[in-house]
Amino acid sequence: MAFDNLHLEKGMYRESGKSFTQVLESIDPSEQYRGTAMEGLDAFQRQLKRFDIKVKGAGSSPVEKFFATMDSAVLFPEFIARCVRQGIEQDNVLPAIVATVTNIDAMDYRSIYSVPADDDKELKTVAEGAAIPTTQVKAKEHLIRLHKRGRMLVASYEAIRFQKLDLFSVMLRQIGTHIQKMHLADAIEVLTDGDGNANGAATYTIGTKPMSGTKGTLTYDALVEFWAQFNPYEMNAMIAPSDSFIKLLKLDELQNPLTGLNFQGTGKLENPIGAQLLRCDGVTAGTMIGLDRRYALEMVQAGDVTVEYDKLIDRQLERAAITSISGFGKIMDGAAKILVI
Repeated sequence: MAFDNLHLEKGMYRESGKSFTQVLESIDPSEQYRGTAMEGLDAFQRQLKRFDIKVKGAGSSPVEKFFATMDSAVLFPEFIARCVRQGIEQDNVLPAIVATVTNIDAMDYRSIYSVPADDDKELKTVAEGAAIPTTQVKAKEHLIRLHKRGRMLVASYEAIRFQKLDLFSVMLRQIGTHIQKMHLADAIEVLTDGDGNANGAATYTIGTKPMSGTKGTLTYDALVEFWAQFNPYEMNAMIAPSDSFIKLLKLDELQNPLTGLNFQGTGKLENPIGAQLLRCDGVTAGTMIGLDRRYALEMVQAGDVTVEYDKLIDRQLERAAITSISGFGKIMDGAAKILVI
């Protein structure tokens, strides 16, 4: 079969606009393996099978198995990138708050926005021959800031050559988790302060109109009043740090048998006022962020997780940077608001 005869080289990582796996797939398409024992494997996984490299389970291979040949060594950076992506994806809050993900092949990005007035949001009857009401969409004045986040992987080949890939992948997933937390911190900053285009979130403080109650005390009434500020949007997600979460959990309205049973059994909370609760200690203490995740935030990515493949292949590890470049932009200004308890 084709996957047994492929010549692998590090130049496959350099093809513009394509990942290493996409390059492999173009040479060795998965479609041709339908109905065979290889069905369900992508081109990279078939190469692992070709070199008998087992990446997980009790019988996982040692790291040195990748460096048995020059061809198999080329697979090592992609293995690292995949493990890091697994760490990024596990317990990732971003899919629950991001409306759309934009992938670009540049370091500069200017998004668009629309800030309609209340009159613009109405779909009015248009008389014959009359002008149709307009909604104006503009390019933002300032570029979206992209941040390069990553970790330096430092290890000698001698130190890890006999370690099992299953254990090594745990270390790599932890790196992915750290990168994911950095991305989330960037998203929280943009939701709160804006993306540099004077579009920070509106702030409502308990005890200050239009919020009733006493500052420092969270009540269900205050929660309802905060929810009411989102018209015409819908508050379908709330992000809160641990201290605000505790106050929320102590509300009498959430102290019902079903809520308690669900939380004790699964660790998941009921959604007050229909909003999914997300805990993030990157949010300022004593506050909560409410948002309509359908319209609030855009994530911009400049490529996928990147691994310095030259050092990994030619020098057998030593030091290699694992990076991810991304940024965030506000879409609709009124779709995210802050509650100060």
